Amino acid sequence: MTRAAALPLPPAAGGLREGDPPGRRSWAVLDGPLGLESGVRLADVRLAYETWGRLAPDGSNAVLVLHALTGDSHAAGPAGPGHPSAGWWDAVIGPGRALDTDRWFVVAPNVLGGCQGSTGPSSRRPGGAVWGGAFPYLTVRDQVAAEVRLADVLGIGRWASVIGGSMGGMRALEWAVGHPGRTGSLLVLAAPAASSAEQIAWGSTQIAAIRGDPNWRGGCYHDAPPGSGPHQGLGLARRIAQVTYRSEAELGARFGRRAQPGELPSQGGRYEVESYLDHHAAKLVRRFDAGSYVVLTEAMNAHDVGRGRGGVARALRRADMPALIAGIDSDRLYPPAQQARTAALLPGADAPRLIESPYGHDGFLIETEQVGALLGELLPPARETP
Repeated sequence: MTRAAALPLPPAAGGLREGDPPGRRSWAVLDGPLGLESGVRLADVRLAYETWGRLAPDGSNAVLVLHALTGDSHAAGPAGPGHPSAGWWDAVIGPGRALDTDRWFVVAPNVLGGCQGSTGPSSRRPGGAVWGGAFPYLTVRDQVAAEVRLADVLGIGRWASVIGGSMGGMRALEWAVGHPGRTGSLLVLAAPAASSAEQIAWGSTQIAAIRGDPNWRGGCYHDAPPGSGPHQGLGLARRIAQVTYRSEAELGARFGRRAQPGELPSQGGRYEVESYLDHHAAKLVRRFDAGSYVVLTEAMNAHDVGRGRGGVARALRRADMPALIAGIDSDRLYPPAQQARTAALLPGADAPRLIESPYGHDGFLIETEQVGALLGELLPPARETP
């Protein structure tokens, strides 16, 4: 059997590295240290972000779009230098699209703790050394606190809407509960008000896969030679996650029990579904940092808008703004019953919506026509902007 030529070894840490093309990113450096819930004061914080459209003089047309776990600021636009893939919501954001950039000023930041330009484990700390395993523990509230400071830098006092799916939906809910005066409306897709025991279990299993890799080295591997990062652990984490992102029916219809062409599982070869998981694992280790994966997954596990606020129901009553909460009918990671409970507790929420999709959790990225229809319901009628 002839195999394709081997790719160059992946860097020890994926993601944006010093000297890489910036693409269309901009950076905001936060003024002063950022106080974290843990008590740590994180200095020299910067957030990478991208924008589309033009901010109105009164700032009234600003929309915040928040990405999922392995997403980044490149929500729209083509692939190119600095952006190995096209925007993850390219069909939603742009002139004449659901988030019409002739009307709205759209901002998409890379989350604090990420690896696509924002401060995270692969960043250099004050003094010049890479943070690595010394990077502090983060919560979703810490990440939103950084985004609040970004809004201040951009001169945006109140978002017309805050929008997010999956991990981005967690941050959107935290915006609405923690900063209701700065959140004009809310769209949450496939995300809970608090992570459940099962969701924590899935996340913890992925963290354990990474930390169990001999090349993890306590999170201090970023200056190691290519090929010597915790790629096996990160790849295994991605394989686990990918199964939760898709539905059983879709995997069955797409792959069944078919063997990979030219390979016999009875002789050590792979099934097609195994090849699919291998493909996603190999892609991720080249574009994402294992340390960021751990930090962000820990933050998702800790997500609970009711923590310290008298419980979820009481906390959600703070978020009194127009809201749409949508689940995906085939989502087994964040099942739609969670979104229904959230919608029932939000004062300004309409009835919970259901996105129909065979693709499972990933439906919020794939079913862009249905997402666009939800945006059309939520956002106010068009008006002229200068």
